[in-house]
Amino acid sequence: MSTTLITVLHIIVAIVLIAIVLLQSGKSYGLSGSIAGGAETFFGKNKGRTLDSLLNKLTTAVAVIFLITSIVLVFI
Repeated sequence: MSTTLITVLHIIVAIVLIAIVLLQSGKSYGLSGSIAGGAETFFGKNKGRTLDSLLNKLTTAVAVIFLITSIVLVFI
């Protein structure tokens, strides 16, 4: 029973992790982004409140949950 529950949780966490990674914007903006976009991200006032920042934190949290469920499934 517990193996099935953890396996289902693991699959759900994996799908959520894939979705969160796909929702994030790309970090490379080409040559124009490296010239003009660098100042925009460096001097941005709301760096901690952007959607990308939220998605980065959410990705870290879901990845940790994925790692924990993977380790638990190995030991079961």
